[in-house]
Amino acid sequence: MARILLLNQCFYPDHASTAQHLTDLALGLREAGHEVWALSARRSYDRPEVLYPASEVWKDIHITRISSLGLGKKSILRRILDSLSFWCNAASRLLTVPRPDLIICLTSPPMVSTLGGLAGVIRRTPLAHWVMDLNPDEAVAAGILRKGSVPERVLDYLVTWSFKRASLVVALDRFMEKRLVGKGIDPRAIFTAPPWSHDDAVRFDPEARMAFRERHGLTGKFVVMYSGNHSPCHPLQTVLEAARTLADESDIQFVFIGGGGGLPGAKNFVQTHQLRNFQFLPYQPLEAVAGSLSSADLHLVSMGDPFVGIVHPCKVYNVLRLGIPFLFSGPSDSHLGDLVARIGDESLGHGVRHGDVESTVRAIRHCRDARMALPVSKLQSLAQDFSAEKLQNELVARINVAAGAN
Repeated sequence: MARILLLNQCFYPDHASTAQHLTDLALGLREAGHEVWALSARRSYDRPEVLYPASEVWKDIHITRISSLGLGKKSILRRILDSLSFWCNAASRLLTVPRPDLIICLTSPPMVSTLGGLAGVIRRTPLAHWVMDLNPDEAVAAGILRKGSVPERVLDYLVTWSFKRASLVVALDRFMEKRLVGKGIDPRAIFTAPPWSHDDAVRFDPEARMAFRERHGLTGKFVVMYSGNHSPCHPLQTVLEAARTLADESDIQFVFIGGGGGLPGAKNFVQTHQLRNFQFLPYQPLEAVAGSLSSADLHLVSMGDPFVGIVHPCKVYNVLRLGIPFLFSGPSDSHLGDLVARIGDESLGHGVRHGDVESTVRAIRHCRDARMALPVSKLQSLAQDFSAEKLQNELVARINVAAGAN
């Protein structure tokens, strides 16, 4: 079988989404008989003060962790410097690890795919990309870069060059596939499949639900939950305004779990308007996720209009697996819009546009009044299409072909 090298900032034991999915893939590749090596960061994605071992062998996977500055995410400059330090240190490691038969790159930090492309050329190694988000497109959509500027054109050229020399490019939905084809990527090299749900860690747990709700004063409340990264890709202003409108309806409680650059703004909004129907909680450890996610009556999923085909809100698959209704805030012409239409029941999956506070309030009240008995079997049945067992096996099979090991 093949020796496969995985390149991404986040990997086991980090809890970031890309870390969890890449770890799942590594275990699947190892089970398929491949020799697996991983290059990742020593610092935790959200807690840079936490350092993981510089190297270890975990479940027969060889992990080498790379030092970086650990400046955190308080500013764009800090993020850029952190990314550059990881990029530079990773470059030297890519030249010293045993020569792989295939390099698989994810997209954290931005431009790491270009590093993988350069390593592939130097070491004469085939290349695959798993595009978890698309840059510099994301930076343009977020207003960090100007479309057509010299930096944007240079970065886009480098990323596209790396994608074009890959034998496999994994897109997460049809909208991302369209963007990749528009960049000149050969459609024959593109495999389109969403990330899978975390089948082992995420399940509806009634006892843990009750305990979590009791611990955080949520007993008897209709809990509207956003759990994940607070970023420009996932704008929450409309939901915040809806919470302000619903402030006097004491049975509705909003719970935001996670971190990210948008979290201080959300907290400031709640404090400014003295909202008592709000709680903020940190990211929950993976072993506690089933309880925290199960405690919701309605999950929130958000995607900004400019980010269609650039990012993919994969957490919705965990919500489906739990069998809990969700409210999608974002454009109807998107992967989540497709999913809402497929469900076809506003009590289970409801879509609203950003800025439409009135419809958002109405949707939350509708779901509260419907208050489905949890878990909902229709949602859990749909979740089977996004299970790790199905999607992970399909991706491993495509990687076997790319590595010449089928």
